[in-house]
Amino acid sequence: MPGAGSYDGKVVLVTGSSSGIGEAVAHAFDDLGATVVVNSSTSVAAGEAVAASLRSGSYVQGTVSGDEAAAGALIDAVLEAHGRLDVLINNAGTTAVIPHHDLEAASVDEWRRIFEVNVFGTWAITVAAAGALRAAKGSVINMGSIAGLRATGSSIPYASSKAALHHMTILLAKTLGPDVRVNAVAPGLVDTPWTADWDFVREVVHQVAPLKRSATPEDVAEVVVDLASAAYVTGQVVAVDGGLTIAT
Repeated sequence: MPGAGSYDGKVVLVTGSSSGIGEAVAHAFDDLGATVVVNSSTSVAAGEAVAASLRSGSYVQGTVSGDEAAAGALIDAVLEAHGRLDVLINNAGTTAVIPHHDLEAASVDEWRRIFEVNVFGTWAITVAAAGALRAAKGSVINMGSIAGLRATGSSIPYASSKAALHHMTILLAKTLGPDVRVNAVAPGLVDTPWTADWDFVREVVHQVAPLKRSATPEDVAEVVVDLASAAYVTGQVVAVDGGLTIAT
């Protein structure tokens, strides 16, 4: 477990960090002394507020998608402001709530929109950051989901995107080692504004998961920080689900 000050002088970029898990991750690294770069695509005021609440934070607006120029601009902005990048947290993501049996609703356009952020965006940002991360002997943490481990999730396109992200994590770990470690976390249900009305799912988790509760954003942030600091761990996808996947 990293201690206070263990990230002094290091720079951490957390994409999609204006609320929820990303915000909790930003605060967790800030507590350890890191300079944290907060990012969002549209929630600019919220992102700036998160950055302002940190001991040493800054904000960079930028869309996470398969646009390689936009990805390069985001990383360039981080390097121009701070001169280095030690940890990349690919937290930005999107979904759609579509019943799995409703095949027509899961249109190709929905697949494309979800993969554009969750898969192509993560790839583009990581490729753009690779040089700086190699120089820093840094680390990448991708935000997966248990929907990428089990046949579950808010929609089939979303679950498929997270499965692809998990596989990408392992391939990147093989490719970027030994200079850069790449891991992923796979949360189960996390209590955020997005899931506030998912009462049925929450009740199932509370009944079935061995820990009998859903996650908080801070639960996920704790594992993200630990993986970013674990010097001999790479290519792993760690479920943060209260044991739900071992019980189903």
